[in-house]
Amino acid sequence: MSVYVENFADQIAFQPERFNPVVLVETEYTKVILVCLEPGQFIPVHRPGVDLTLVVMEGKGQIVAGEEEQSVEPGAVAFVPAGEARGIKAETRLVLMHVVTPPPTDEDHVQVMAGLKRGTWR
Repeated sequence: MSVYVENFADQIAFQPERFNPVVLVETEYTKVILVCLEPGQFIPVHRPGVDLTLVVMEGKGQIVAGEEEQSVEPGAVAFVPAGEARGIKAETRLVLMHVVTPPPTDEDHVQVMAGLKRGTWR
């Protein structure tokens, strides 16, 4: 199954209540997600059992990758191996491309959902 997205910008969509993950491609091996965050929105720091490659497409924010916390802006790329901490918080409207291998399971998202429910990034 080959997929071609002519213009990722056509897929950008924000939600007022929390970050919006827009799935562009998903196979049994890989999931490609366009993540859209409004200022102050976040993906809580968590440690799933999947590799993550993250590319900042638009905006500015803070990223946790392993033990590091960095400011990021367009062009930044981060790789976080399975089991290491990762999270993102938007300073401005922020659009990220996430490539996750293998696709996360419901169990991988338990910490994310708990952090969103608590309203805490860390």
